[in-house]
Amino acid sequence: MNKPAATPAILEMRNIRKHFPGVQALDGVSFDLRAGEVHALVGENGAGKSTLIKILSGVYQPDGGEIILGGKAVTISSPRQAQDLGIAIVHQELSLFQNLTVAENILSGDMPARGPLRLEDRQTANRIAAEALARFDLPINPRTLVAELSIGQQQVIEICKALVQRACLVILDEPTSSLTEHETELLFNVIRQLATDGVPVIYISHRLEEIARIADRVTVLRDGQFVGSRLVRETDLATIVRMMVGRNLDLSALYGAGEIQRQTILLQVENLTSAGRFSNITFDLHPGEILGMAGLVGAGRTDVALAIFGAIPITGGRILIDGRLHRIHSPHEAVAAGIAYLPENRGSDGLFHGLSVRENISVTHLNSFARFGLVDRGRETRAAQGFVDQLSIQTPGVELPVLNLSGGNQQKVILGRWLAIRPRLLIVDEPTKGIDIGSKQEIYLLLHKLAQDGVGILLISSEMPEVLGLSDRILVMHEGRLAGVLSHAEATEEQVMMLATGQVSTLSS
Repeated sequence: MNKPAATPAILEMRNIRKHFPGVQALDGVSFDLRAGEVHALVGENGAGKSTLIKILSGVYQPDGGEIILGGKAVTISSPRQAQDLGIAIVHQELSLFQNLTVAENILSGDMPARGPLRLEDRQTANRIAAEALARFDLPINPRTLVAELSIGQQQVIEICKALVQRACLVILDEPTSSLTEHETELLFNVIRQLATDGVPVIYISHRLEEIARIADRVTVLRDGQFVGSRLVRETDLATIVRMMVGRNLDLSALYGAGEIQRQTILLQVENLTSAGRFSNITFDLHPGEILGMAGLVGAGRTDVALAIFGAIPITGGRILIDGRLHRIHSPHEAVAAGIAYLPENRGSDGLFHGLSVRENISVTHLNSFARFGLVDRGRETRAAQGFVDQLSIQTPGVELPVLNLSGGNQQKVILGRWLAIRPRLLIVDEPTKGIDIGSKQEIYLLLHKLAQDGVGILLISSEMPEVLGLSDRILVMHEGRLAGVLSHAEATEEQVMMLATGQVSTLSS
């Protein structure tokens, strides 16, 4: 690839800013795209890549900055307007109609018509689709149903669809996440042809080795800020990793004060597999230990947690608690085994939106407040108030609707719900996602205190300082497999990221 630096810019995004409640998602980010180049956009989870692309594709509106397209300042107020401007995005989750033909998908919404009745002209549609496919030397019949194609071929159909709509640039978001090596090579050939034809590509991927194969330039974002751009031929993967993870956050005061009961194994996971999600995951967890689980989006971390909690099926392997085999087929059975789960998405998976703080805390253990089938409201209220006090939940009262609380206080309500069942194993998935720094510190202290009390904690986090600072050991996932296990002493951001991106693999610790 390696286009010369003098190639003119087709797109410039200058000093883009975007703020969400409690989060500065983008803080003065600049990005440019030159004719005929493949420009990789990388960063850790939460770095701002998705927000930047959603602004470019009209999903979000920036709070500041400007977008220059083809030398002219533009305002992109909707996805439709982005499409009209020639901006095409191929999402990780494809948007094709499986029951329609290749031609019908490529010309979706713009099928040619003929005659006074404006009937669909399928012959012309098939010819246009065939010409688009021939551009990439793909022997696919335009009359074929999309459902009959491989995922890799469907990715190419999405690109053909964009080009028929006269796209001036194409955005590929994690395009190879579901592809085989052969399909990936097919896609790369298409990308190379696009670049040869002068159509630039923004390539978003966590797979750094792909960037070395396909990209001309790479831009790194971190914590919503622009870190830098490099010509791929003039840099290496280790440099890119350092640019991605170069932060400092000291959580050492929260580490090491608890005593891990290493002579006892609380949880044993042996060759755990869930077909199509992850395979052959093996690890153990001790009472009093915080076991971190790191990895990039789609690595399988949450799926492993859900399988342990009985929320998705296990197709192989086994789970032992205190050395005894447990066949967990549902969350109810997991709770009975002493397992609690704080989900990643508290809004859709953790909160009962129409209920009060009291009801959200007590909902998992109403039987403990019941007499003759009726709930003792006084006991329930006193118990809920006890957790409000213990967890410092900021609320004027337990009858307040839970949706009126801040994100951090909502998270503590869910935590209080699970602490009420006195779990032996607590799984926390992105426990500080979307909450302010003060609430983060309170959550850290709570997890630390639980570990001191002997609770085993499985901590899933995309915030590298968080998982490094709190964890006694760290499991690192890569594409549904366990890539390595690191002790607290040997774990660094760079080492974790190398494992998470598939650069190295070790199970030595």
